[in-house]
Amino acid sequence: MTSPERFALFLDIDGTLLDIAPTPGAVAVPDDLGRDLAALSRYLGGSLALVTGRSIATVDAFFAPQRFAVAGLHGAEMRFADGTRYGTASSEPFNKAKALLRLRRPEPDKVIFEDKGAAVALHYRLAPAAQHAVEALMEEARRVAGDDWYVLRGKMVIELRPAKANKGDALKSFMETAEFSGRLPIAIGDDLTDEDMFVAAKQGGGAAIRVGSEPGITSADTVLHSPADLRSRLGSIACSRLGSQGTSR
Repeated sequence: MTSPERFALFLDIDGTLLDIAPTPGAVAVPDDLGRDLAALSRYLGGSLALVTGRSIATVDAFFAPQRFAVAGLHGAEMRFADGTRYGTASSEPFNKAKALLRLRRPEPDKVIFEDKGAAVALHYRLAPAAQHAVEALMEEARRVAGDDWYVLRGKMVIELRPAKANKGDALKSFMETAEFSGRLPIAIGDDLTDEDMFVAAKQGGGAAIRVGSEPGITSADTVLHSPADLRSRLGSIACSRLGSQGTSR
């Protein structure tokens, strides 16, 4: 990546930077990934953000001691490069919907309940036959939560999240800040949840890259084979541009 002052980089995490795992807590974070991302952020003048369905607290735990600009819960909570934060508050109807999902999910030993605070997800990777039951229960939970909450589908997961949060709007919010303004956004993701981010990046004159070879319609310009492929490319950029000072391995 030449002319780093021209670009801003937006990265999804699960399935993009990290390999998909059977359960949300089983993902493996390579030891050098946080250092590589920090080096890239410095190279880009701070114009790097992680845009994810995970919470900011989980992202910080993944990459400690490094800290990045983050859009968590698909943008329902955000931390900007200057440390400014905002988030979506929970509600009593949403908390009731969350309890419904926890108590009534099918195959509770296999369908994983993930409480993200202002969002909640059911993962059925370990029980693919439960997909329709999970979807029906999530729709019931959405009705309980009310119109301020939205059902979002991903890879073997379905999520109830704030209706006004999406990754495209999160990218646009970052682009309005000093660290990102005037740059060309490059968005990298792997899932349907990243398509809004892809569209926003291209509307901003940038580009979109999809990770993974799964079939499906996408607005991405380019496809990379796997998270390992992306990590290798990002690591090579960090090494070649910043040397051992940026990526002490």
